[in-house]
Amino acid sequence: MHKLENEISKLTADILSDYEAGRDIDNINTFDQPKKDVIIEIINKLRNIIFPGFFKNGTYRIYTVRNNTTMLLEDVLFNLIRQISIVLRYKPEFENRDEADISDEAERLAISFLATIPKIREYVDTDVQAAFDGDPAAFNKDEIIFSYPGLFAVMVNRIAHELYLLNIPLIPRIMTEYAHSITGIDIHPGAQIGKYFFIDHGTGIVIGETTVIGDNVKIYQGVTLGALSTRGGQKLKSQKRHPTIEDNVTIYSGASILGGETVVGKNVVVGGNAFITKSIPDGAKVSIKNQELRYNYDTANPIQRAELEQDESWFYVI
Repeated sequence: MHKLENEISKLTADILSDYEAGRDIDNINTFDQPKKDVIIEIINKLRNIIFPGFFKNGTYRIYTVRNNTTMLLEDVLFNLIRQISIVLRYKPEFENRDEADISDEAERLAISFLATIPKIREYVDTDVQAAFDGDPAAFNKDEIIFSYPGLFAVMVNRIAHELYLLNIPLIPRIMTEYAHSITGIDIHPGAQIGKYFFIDHGTGIVIGETTVIGDNVKIYQGVTLGALSTRGGQKLKSQKRHPTIEDNVTIYSGASILGGETVVGKNVVVGGNAFITKSIPDGAKVSIKNQELRYNYDTANPIQRAELEQDESWFYVI
């Protein structure tokens, strides 16, 4: 035991010495850090508010809509003010402000955010409808609300986007990365998404910060709405780097649409695995040119080749 204690003491000294190298990872802030578990709990309570009849809080002995909503709002407001107070210090203008000023600003921002809940619910309601209308496998809307990862990821994004619009640091990204970690759907909180948005299946979807998506858009797994190049790094901050997707567009699995100047027009259908870096006019149907399939049954049979014709029905097989 004595030997192990000596080893631990030596390792501690080595690591403490390593902390003195002056790198970014060595920074120990003098103020609190945001609490990820608290932010996740805020998401869960906001989901209870958005869907009052679906995700009830079982810890309350007496359940009425008014009492439940009041208690949830009080919990969210208290914790959100605290977390916003912490992250505001990441903004240069708040580095040297006193606690009272920061607390007042955090309270203002938290209340401004909570005032957007009816708007968030309006948009989420259209997302539920779009999922039901767009998925013949959906048994009913309850199934969508309880189980569809796409709806959860979009709901979290709609919450985070309102916080992003209030210029609150860190918290929006923590929220969307939490949704990313459990759904495989990566939507930056800066992305602007219209009504009736449906993500089917969802795994592997990436939607970048400056993406703009119109109404009645449907996308499938593996779709990337990304930047054409990231070599510019921080020099590209605040520039339009991601595409604009206009109304009534369907984008099938594996498609990549890249670039801030790329606009996919209204009523466009983008076939699977398409790679797009230029704008697409309204009403177009985009697909990969005939693919070649190779068949090799056994060594006694030569390789056979056949072209896969991409007819009208090809777009709609998922």
